[in-house]
Amino acid sequence: MTKTQAGTGEAAASPTAPEVPAIELDGVVKEYLAQGEVVQAVKGVTLSIAEGEFFSLLGPSGCGKTTTMRMIAGFEDPSRGAVRLRGQDVTGVPPNKRDVNMVFQSYALFPHMSVWENVAFGLRRRKVAEAEIKRRVGEMLEIVDLAGREKRRPREMSGGQQQRVALARALVNRPRALLLDEPLGALDLKLRQAMQIELKRIQREVGITFVYVTHDQSEALTMSDRIAVMNNGVIEQLAPPREIYERPATAFVAGFIGTSNLLTGTVERVADGCAVLAAGESGRVLVADGAHRVGDRIVVTVRPEKIVISTEEPAGEVSAVRGTVSEVVYLGTYNSYVVGLPGGTEVTVFQQNAHDSSTTAERGDSVWLSWQPQHSYAIGS
Repeated sequence: MTKTQAGTGEAAASPTAPEVPAIELDGVVKEYLAQGEVVQAVKGVTLSIAEGEFFSLLGPSGCGKTTTMRMIAGFEDPSRGAVRLRGQDVTGVPPNKRDVNMVFQSYALFPHMSVWENVAFGLRRRKVAEAEIKRRVGEMLEIVDLAGREKRRPREMSGGQQQRVALARALVNRPRALLLDEPLGALDLKLRQAMQIELKRIQREVGITFVYVTHDQSEALTMSDRIAVMNNGVIEQLAPPREIYERPATAFVAGFIGTSNLLTGTVERVADGCAVLAAGESGRVLVADGAHRVGDRIVVTVRPEKIVISTEEPAGEVSAVRGTVSEVVYLGTYNSYVVGLPGGTEVTVFQQNAHDSSTTAERGDSVWLSWQPQHSYAIGS
């Protein structure tokens, strides 16, 4: 309890008092001893997750995201730092004493129990009244769209249905937060995409904080209110999905989230709020950022779908670079082009097949690539 909460009722009820986060990590470090050497899996992570937020920890294997979640759940103790749930320090508190539940990729359902018995299991262990169990299990099965399947065994259900049983079993206990460790990893692509929408719907309906661990960028972008992109034990960027995609903070984030093109150059001039970088013979890259000066060397990222490919040199105040098409791949809804620039840099371009199936260019063609200045985003040197 904070000092404000411990004081008068008026102070605790003040409408200007900040809302206590559902989960806080304060300088959390996790160290392991491996072959006589200390290895840091998590390096001083600090973050705050709001009540009712769908929050994702995203990153490649070994980046520390699952270890971070396990420290929230209590399955791992931090070497340094603190874990707080609703303002209460729970560092060192065992998992069964924390008001959070965890859903794993394996589901861990009881194969000999029916759907109803699996969902009711936790309530029965807590000796909840039978009438209350019936009401809450019934409500939860409605939410996860399993009403009418109460008597089935897990082996009689699809992977997606088993996933919903695992969710219902975790949510029926009404935890303050639900932790999900790559829960869709065992599903095929089409079912995984459908379950992403279902998970977000369920989270909105129950209003519980979800913390989701994944290495799948599309999952994180589809479902999350905010994403923490982790790499090598640290958070490289923490922001809403749109900001992370459109304005990546580092080259790692730009490359890990979707496909991104990185171009490096030196600012030759600044005009009308745009920094202008030279790019080969008669080429230019415009960056709509007044913070740069002549002589600055910067790295610019531009997304493939922002680029227009053409055989004619573009006119107007746009970025324009010339190159040679080295690869064309037809992907149904769009074509993917790889264009080699002078100096060896390759640029990927996505062109939507909106009108017909013809391509703008073929392998070996000399083409111009252009995009608007606001689609060049500088991420540092």
